[in-house]
Amino acid sequence: MFTLALSHADGALAASGGRIGGGSFRMPSSGRGYSSPRTYAPPGGGYYPAPYPVYPGGGFGFPFIVPVFGFGGGLFGLLIFLAIAGFLVQSFRRAASGGGVDEVGYSSNPTVSISRLQVGLLANARELQQELNYIAETADTNSPEGRVEVLQEASLALLRHPEYWVYAGGGTQQARLNAAESTFNRLVLAERSKFSEETLSNVNNQLKEATRKQALPSAEQLDNPTRLITEGPGEYIIVTLLAATLGKFEIPQINNADDLRQALRQIGSIPGEQLLAFEVLWTPQAEGDVLTSEDVLAQYPELKLV
Repeated sequence: MFTLALSHADGALAASGGRIGGGSFRMPSSGRGYSSPRTYAPPGGGYYPAPYPVYPGGGFGFPFIVPVFGFGGGLFGLLIFLAIAGFLVQSFRRAASGGGVDEVGYSSNPTVSISRLQVGLLANARELQQELNYIAETADTNSPEGRVEVLQEASLALLRHPEYWVYAGGGTQQARLNAAESTFNRLVLAERSKFSEETLSNVNNQLKEATRKQALPSAEQLDNPTRLITEGPGEYIIVTLLAATLGKFEIPQINNADDLRQALRQIGSIPGEQLLAFEVLWTPQAEGDVLTSEDVLAQYPELKLV
């Protein structure tokens, strides 16, 4: 078996692939935030860089607190004291809450969870390929609502065909926001490199389709199994779901069909305000392409029987 796997490693890139994706690794807009003043305009005109303005004496202040910070008394000292007090109160609240939603809302570099879920199905699940094709051709991948809908529909398509499930695998890794995009892109590129070509893709509403002769067979051709058999011994379809979510999210370890069902439900129910980016990839996509057991063994060795 080891020799067989190695002997097919170079020839396993025979199948085309489809791809749906979109999103951005920018922090969602929030009503909360703090912006420190850059300049100060004294009554006499002109601007001085803060926090070194020159003030005349008088007014009221907090001589036992504010002078320690170097701001002196007066109204400006009161404002600075209130800002510092507010910052301390919010810090105590974040510490008491233990992170979670508050961490996402206040941190400029929050935690991002990147999940990958793969399902291997028998090749006679051709209607699943047609469903994914339809989703790719009609999806709005440039809006949060559209991206959530695509992920839900792809998960539902897989949940509706449990009789074809053969293999599955997945996992979650976490990274900070400033490093999450490169981690996500690495996973996407690793999956795309297993395709000989991408014959159908919709990424950020950029739809690219192959010519008609390269597309999947028509319904009449699918009703004629002799045509498919003569084109090659197709055995499997591999579907990959990738999702980058804001905050901590984790799919279960998959050891059987029940674990796979739970993982599909979890990844399909990610809310729009947490979903930063996603990819749905499947192979084969084009007519005549096949994915044999040797291809699966060489390209997807981490998958388990379910």
